[in-house]
Amino acid sequence: MLQEIMANVLRLHALVIQRTDDRLRGYLLMHSPVLMTLILLTYVFLSVYAGPRFMANRKPLDLKAPMVVYNFSMVVMNGYIVHQFLVWGWGTTYSWRCDLCDFSSSTQALGMVRASWIFYISKYIELLDTLFFVLRKKQSQITFLHVFHHSFMPWTWWWGITLTPVAGMGNFHSMINAGVHVIMYFYYGLSSAGPRFQKYLWWKKYLTAVQLIQFIMVSVHISQYYFMKDCDYQVPLWILLIWMYGTLFFFLFAHFWVQAYIKGKRLPVAHPKENGVAPATVKELENGTAPYLSNGKVLVNKVKEI
Repeated sequence: MLQEIMANVLRLHALVIQRTDDRLRGYLLMHSPVLMTLILLTYVFLSVYAGPRFMANRKPLDLKAPMVVYNFSMVVMNGYIVHQFLVWGWGTTYSWRCDLCDFSSSTQALGMVRASWIFYISKYIELLDTLFFVLRKKQSQITFLHVFHHSFMPWTWWWGITLTPVAGMGNFHSMINAGVHVIMYFYYGLSSAGPRFQKYLWWKKYLTAVQLIQFIMVSVHISQYYFMKDCDYQVPLWILLIWMYGTLFFFLFAHFWVQAYIKGKRLPVAHPKENGVAPATVKELENGTAPYLSNGKVLVNKVKEI
């Protein structure tokens, strides 16, 4: 029985490798789904279990400088991804309606292949978001939504880019996502730069609004397929999956918005002093200036996350 299961798994793996677009075979993390799956499973394990346990009795690390460099580097990277998507299709030859996959080896097609792969790789770099949370002991930020989004996105994109790297209307969501991340990482860069920039960060809650607008745009754009009389998009399954993806994450982020900014469940609850030390404020936690107790821990306000 076990041998039969393993044989079927190996046959499926061989079929996937055979179907992989030849133009992508030399790119990093594109040869097999096994390595990328192991990376993402390791990420989940470290994020929700091993990382927090490792830091449990340690002081949070001061990562201000690395975070500033990382966040603004991500602004540049995502800006470049948007530029590449515009240059190789969305700003030049695409109609923004029934844009088909291009499986040729033309300059434009190869440019879109490369842009799609860079976007895919950026999702692995973004896993550092969680590493910074773990090392700074901001475990309350590592919610189900955070881990699910960071692990599910690169895993699903491997399959999309493997079978249809130049996906026409199917990669609109990636360009929009990169554009949103330019805004998001710019905010994070300012936030990590220190307290002198706090007065410029009044628009934090609107980051979630931008995310919601993103998913609406993606869902509306991809829904066009079902209202067109003639659109021979080569992989209609991707149309359905992208619509489901946009809709699912819209509701997840909408739930987060309601919990955080309408019901106020992310607001701190008053906590008594311990050993004469008052609970750390949100600003002190973000800036790494929170006072430590005698046991090396930080007394924080209890925050309820989704």
